[in-house]
Amino acid sequence: MSGASAPTAIDVLVVGGGSAALCAALAARRRGATVRLLEQAPISFRGGNSRHARNFRLMHDEAQWYVPDSYGEAAFLRDLHRVTAGATDEALARLLIRGSASIAPWLQDNGVALQDPGSGVMPHSKRTAFFLGGGKAMINALYATAEAIGVEIGYDSEVVALHVEDARCSEVVVARDGGAERIAAKAVVLACGGQQSDRGWLRAHFGAIADGLVIRGTPYVTGRVLRLLLDAGARAVGDPAQAHIVAVDARGPEVDGGIVTRITAIPYGIVVDRNAKRFHDEGEDARKTHYARWGARIAQCERQTAYLIMDAAGRARALPTALPPIEADSIAGLAAKLELDPQALQATVASFNAAVREGGGTEALTPPKSHGAKPLTAPPFAAYPMRPGLTFTHFGVAVDQTMRVLTTGDECLGNVFAAGMIMAANVLGRGYLAGLGVTLSAVFGRLAGEEAARHAAR
Repeated sequence: MSGASAPTAIDVLVVGGGSAALCAALAARRRGATVRLLEQAPISFRGGNSRHARNFRLMHDEAQWYVPDSYGEAAFLRDLHRVTAGATDEALARLLIRGSASIAPWLQDNGVALQDPGSGVMPHSKRTAFFLGGGKAMINALYATAEAIGVEIGYDSEVVALHVEDARCSEVVVARDGGAERIAAKAVVLACGGQQSDRGWLRAHFGAIADGLVIRGTPYVTGRVLRLLLDAGARAVGDPAQAHIVAVDARGPEVDGGIVTRITAIPYGIVVDRNAKRFHDEGEDARKTHYARWGARIAQCERQTAYLIMDAAGRARALPTALPPIEADSIAGLAAKLELDPQALQATVASFNAAVREGGGTEALTPPKSHGAKPLTAPPFAAYPMRPGLTFTHFGVAVDQTMRVLTTGDECLGNVFAAGMIMAANVLGRGYLAGLGVTLSAVFGRLAGEEAARHAAR
């Protein structure tokens, strides 16, 4: 290939390799378009953060074999308003919710297998359906279907330039195999995620804590395409300094640890910093999603590190983890293993135990533990070292209801569409709902693919 060669012509070019890109490619191909999908990662790492997913949120007015009870539009929208505190585009939010009602059968028609909730393998949920085999199985199924219906797929392919003029993209330049290829597509779908794996970007917006953040997902979400879009006049949406950050095991990998390193047992113990001091109410939020609130708190600790301390009774209530906790027969012994001051940790635990009152609260303790407080007295004692794990940032490009990218002048880039986390901040300006990432990617990916195919057919 040579940068001087004539550009390759295609109906629809999809940039990205996760669920949003795959759904876009499938939708466009099924409408008759010739489709090429470019995944920056090698084949072994294909799939973006969707590889780590396990479920997706969907609206349904009655029980289906893959999801019990009902979860209507109003309930879904209330949940979205609650977690975003209103930082959502109402029209796009309703488009997402209504689109989610048909996404399960559509995914199944494209080869994805779902989990029977009656099997007892996954937790009961009326709001989400679970993938049989998890996100990796879902991704593999979508790739197999895409290949079978004629989507051309390229791996190790990084977009390095977008030529945008007269409100349309005339050419995309791709680096692969040591050279550069120019592609002239009638329509382009950008579904390659945000910028959370770019440490330089994170330092610019998160400051000193950036190097202490664990990147939970793929290292290939560098934000290059997002920056190219912004440089071309796309309108930004969201806040680059806001992110979904959760508590993860500090012993896990720096990048791509996924869901399995998440720590979900904080209500069953106490959390201390490097000085062995408590710094927040561990009982303030006992919901399943409490770990999402703790990521930002841990990020403010020295070295972006904190420690969950439990006794045997607390550990017995905790869910299994990928890495076993660090254990010792005494608090002093546990402190030594954690490289904390033994006397300081003993004093913190003794003060906490003395403050625990019947009913699960504490008295004369700062900060309090408002719910679920139980003395830490039963050996062996256990600890999880924790760090803040970054899932995604609440920042991207603005889109209209056809997924076309909007400019700073509120015009459309006529043949440029976006789907997935690169535009998620339109509906998810802050916060998160379990399973929403895949829903957003599948619904808006499908829509972007359909609209791109329509545009290409003109």
